[in-house]
Parts: sequence; C-alpha cells; structure tokens
Amino acid sequence: MIFDPVLGHRRFTVTHLRQRMLDELQRRNYSQRTATVYIHAVEDFAKYFHRSPERLGPSHIRENQVHLFRDRKLSARTIQSRCSALRFLFVKTLRRPYLPDEIPFPKCPRKLPTVLSPEEVARLIDSARNLMHRTMLMILYATGLRRSELCHLKVSDIDSERMVIHVHGKGSHERDVLLTPKLLETLREYWRWMKPKTFLFPGTVKNWRADVPITEKIVWDAVAHAVKHAGIKKHVSPHTLRHCFATHMLEAGADLRTIQVLLGHSKLEHTTVYLHLSRRHLQAIPSPLEAIEVSKPDEVKRSRRLMKR
Repeated sequence: MIFDPVLGHRRFTVTHLRQRMLDELQRRNYSQRTATVYIHAVEDFAKYFHRSPERLGPSHIRENQVHLFRDRKLSARTIQSRCSALRFLFVKTLRRPYLPDEIPFPKCPRKLPTVLSPEEVARLIDSARNLMHRTMLMILYATGLRRSELCHLKVSDIDSERMVIHVHGKGSHERDVLLTPKLLETLREYWRWMKPKTFLFPGTVKNWRADVPITEKIVWDAVAHAVKHAGIKKHVSPHTLRHCFATHMLEAGADLRTIQVLLGHSKLEHTTVYLHLSRRHLQAIPSPLEAIEVSKPDEVKRSRRLMKR
C-alpha cells in the first residue's frame, strides 16, 4: 500500500493513483531519484491523514506543512521538496487548478557552504581508510562530482587518451570533466588492485562483491572516517569537496562560466555563490576602513574591566 493503507476495497484505487503519478513522472522524463522522493512525500502526506490524496485538498496541505515544521522539525529545503511533490500530484496528476499560493514554498535561509583550505583537503585525502576511499576523495575534489555521479562512474568513463572523465550527470545531462595526471596515477593503481569490470567502484550484494554501483552511504562513510582521522573540526560532507573544487578553481584564476560547465550547473547564478567564498575575490578590493586614518589601538582609552565577585 503506497498512499492509503485502509480498507481492502480502496487498494485498487490507490494503486491506480500511484501508477498515474509514476506515468506522469515518466512522461516528463523525471529521474528515478526524483520519482522515488515524490512518491515517498505523497505517501507520507496520505498516511498523516489516513486517507487517499484524492480526498484531500488545500486545507490539508497547509495543515501538513505546519506539522512538518512544528512537530517533525524538518528543514525548509526538505519541505520545499515535499511541496514540489504535492504540486505535481494535484496539478499534473489529478489535474486540479490549484494556484501556487495554495501550495506555497517555504523561504529557505541562504547559508554559505563550508570550504576547506588546500592544506585541509590534503590532510583529508591522506587520512582515507584505504585505496578505494582515497580514490573516491581524490575524484570528488579533482572533478567536483556529485555523490550520485561518483557512485555511477564506469570504467569506460575514464578516457586517458583525452584526459577527461565522462560524467552522466543530474537530469540525464552528460559532461566531461578534467582527468589530471595525479588522479590518473591513483586510478591506475586502484584498478590494478580492485580490477573493476563495469562500475569503477563496485558495490556488494549480500556482503559479496558484485558488479553493481556502490551506495551513497559508502561515500558518506569514507568522508566521515577521513574527517575524523584528519582532525578537521568543520562540518564536512561529500558535497563539501565539490564546493572546495569550485572555490579553489576560482581562486586559481578560472572563470565562472568554465566552473559552471565543469559542475554541470544549469544556471550561472547557481555558480556565483563561489564568488562569496573565494579569497581572491574577497581581497581584490580593499576595505574602506583602510582608506581612513584612525588612531592606533594602543592609544585608545580602556574602560574599567568588570570582574565577577
């Protein structure tokens, strides 16, 4: 039961609604990941009210949003994803003429991503648990790949003749990224050890090595282990290395358009966030404080220091 685990005579209707939504997602060529997220969001929405989504409306959507914020403490970005799923269900699948204001997107706080220094990245890579984890970390930093893109890399995607890596990216978009000599040396050493067949990083089936892609959890574990043993106190995720790649490339002189293409961003505005992180751009223009004359701090009168009794 996907939407409404209630009476037996409802099962055909609910299953039919689920299939209709999947058909609409497929017709628009949505990724399997997006389809899974949308189905789970609608399932969760229906379970909260214990009835089929066909019997729910805008008032239920508003009530559910309050529940997600107040009771479940979900982030605004997660709730935005839930809203996208409900909009798709009601507008595209059920063909209801809802206005966007009836399924509002919550405002997300804009936070700058964490960026490591080049020295911290080197410590992180050197702290990897084994050669496989080290290779994964080096690819993430050298190419700016997303976790899912890394997991689905194939041996055939490594083109040592052209010195590029072919990436099957988000939204079925493909692109080529740089293959550096240092990364190629590590990849060759890794291949001699692991002997992967199809997928560059093979996963397991029932605890046995198999020719299937690894899960994203493996990538998370690799980063978490390296962060701990490198003694880095910042919050670091696999995506942090993508931010490091873009920021360090910008600081080295690469232009925004080139970085946009390498990252696979659909819009340039998604890449401009790295202007706020680049030390080269932050230090390019002096602060107005440096243009005025003020007295030296050792000449300033001190106030009486308050001491606890």
